[in-house]
Order: sequence, then C-alpha cells, then structure tokens
Amino acid sequence: MTELLTCRPLAMEDGMLHSIKTRFALLFSFVVMVGCSGQGPTRNLAVEPVNDLPNPYERVEPWAELPEGLKQWPAVTGAEPGPDGNLYVMHRCFENTCSGRPEAPIVKYDMSGQPLASWGTGMFVYPHGFHVDYEGNVWATDAQGENGLGHQVFKFSSDGKLMMTLGVAGVAGDGPDTFNQPTDIVVARNGDFFVTDGHGQGNNRVVKFSKDGAFIMSWGQYGSDPGELNAPHTIAMDSKGRLFVGDRWNNRIQIFDQQGQFIDEWRQFGRPSGIYITENDMIYVSDSESWGPDNPGWKKGIRIGSAKNGSVEHFIEDIESTTIEHSGAEGIGVDSAGNVYGAVVRRRMLEKHVPRGGGS
Repeated sequence: MTELLTCRPLAMEDGMLHSIKTRFALLFSFVVMVGCSGQGPTRNLAVEPVNDLPNPYERVEPWAELPEGLKQWPAVTGAEPGPDGNLYVMHRCFENTCSGRPEAPIVKYDMSGQPLASWGTGMFVYPHGFHVDYEGNVWATDAQGENGLGHQVFKFSSDGKLMMTLGVAGVAGDGPDTFNQPTDIVVARNGDFFVTDGHGQGNNRVVKFSKDGAFIMSWGQYGSDPGELNAPHTIAMDSKGRLFVGDRWNNRIQIFDQQGQFIDEWRQFGRPSGIYITENDMIYVSDSESWGPDNPGWKKGIRIGSAKNGSVEHFIEDIESTTIEHSGAEGIGVDSAGNVYGAVVRRRMLEKHVPRGGGS
C-alpha cells in the first residue's frame, strides 16, 4: 500500500476526475498540505478500487407499501430484519427531518412488504442509526438536536413499547450520559451495547454500556491513525464479538475488541456508511458516498464479503454509482433468505435485492 499524508482531500472538477485513470486518481488526488489551520492530518492508504465483481442479486422495484400518512418515501435510514420474521424500517418523516412532523418514523413490515405497525412520533429530530438485536428489540439513534429533542438513543420492544432512553434530550455532550450526534448502535449477546457517537462534528468515539444502560467506557478521538476516528458512521459485530466500525471520513472499517483495543483496519470495502454482518460472518457494507473527491475511483454500492478474512466477493452496484450529487444506500439489512435491503437517504427509497434464482 502507498501511504499519503493529507489534511483534507482536494476537490476536483467532475470532468477531470472522470477522465483520469483510476490508478492515477488514487495516487495523485490526495496531496500533502502544510499548515491547515484547526485540522489534524488525515492518513490515507491508497487501495485499488473494488468495483469489478459479480452481482448475484436482482433489484425488486417497487417494493413495500408506503406507511400510513406518506405519499412518497422521505429519507430512509435503516432496514433490518428481526428474529420474529418481520422487517423493521426507519425513515425521516418528511424529506430529511422529523422535527415537528406527525409521521411515525419506525415501521414494522411483514416480509411481503405490508406495514403492520409504526411508532416514534414526536420523539426524533434526525433518525439515523438503527439496529434490531438478538431478542428482537429495536434500537434507534437521533443524530441532531433541536427544540428540546435529539442526541439520544432509544430502545423499543418489537411492538413499539419504549424500554430505555439514553442521553439528555436536545443536549449535546461528551460525558457518560450525553451524546453529540450518535450515529449507530449494536448489541452483544450478553446485552452490552455500543454506540458510535459523532457525525462529522462533535464527538468521534465509541461508547460502551451494560445491559441496563450503565456507562462502562468509551474510546476514540479525532484523527486517522489506528484507533482514531473521523465520523464513525456505523457499527456491527461478528460472531467472535469483534466490533466493526465504519470510519467514514477515513474511508475504512476499523475492527476493535469489546475493550476498545484496535485489531485491524480494512479499506477494501470502500467508504462505509452502513455495515451488516450475518450469523455466518458474511459482511455487507453500503458505500453511499464514493466516486467524488472523498474517495475517487470507487463506485457507490454494496460490497459483500467475509468478516473472517476481509475478502470481497460481490458488488451490488448502485443505480447511480458515479453521480457525485447522489448518495446510495446507507442503512443495510439482510434477511434469512439472503435478501438485501438498502435504506437510501438522498434518493428517498427502500431498496430490495433478491438472490438471482432464489429469494423472495
């Protein structure tokens, strides 16, 4: 690998970017800049783009009935199956915010795409992270603050009963009982859970809690060295209990143990917005932002591989994979039949991809 030290990637004109061959774009689109006021150095390890892989899925369009009260999808941020055989989806009510809106942002679907229940009205500003745990509980984060709401993490039962609230409504902070733009959450088998905290501003950390919501520890700070973070956007866990953190502004996945010890970093899955790991350790990584100056040469889409060894085997290319103005799927989930669900923020849709020759 080639190590290049920068403060920030430089933007390039679209035509210039598209005309430069991938190899040279990766090697020369980042330069050393000295004296960047107020910024630490960003460490980038150039990796050949992983774009040319088979896609064993076909897209199902349209899929899923719109929830009650919606004429079209707003920004969709999460989609994960539960152990009850249903699919849980989270959206941002109207366009890209739930502030002052009457819509319920969390929707429970059956696998045919029919809505069964919804909840969360009046609780969120900016629904972001979403997770369904082993017991079927539904977790959600609110990554902005406004009018006495936001910067919180919620735990619900599978029928929408509020079971736990963490963070102080509308208050951004970096203490054991506050968050500043919490982005995602994952729950371990023993009930401990981990929150990624920081969406490009505020914190850059992972926070660990016990099953009952007691603070245990946190780790991470702004930077690009191993163990440092720059917008930890998503988190998932493999069968060994290792934590996979989507360190989005650093274009990498960082792997930690549950005590915050750095294990490895992977860049072969692109610029990670969402990560989902199945029980057999297949890893699905949604890259919603590549191709622009932040990760040139990489196409947007969902890269699929092994959480055991880091191999990348398949690529579901986004329908606008090289459009800088568009972002692809962010939230991601996979059901027991192997169907892949993508939650798309900017294009406002819920995607479903089924295995060719199988799935439903």
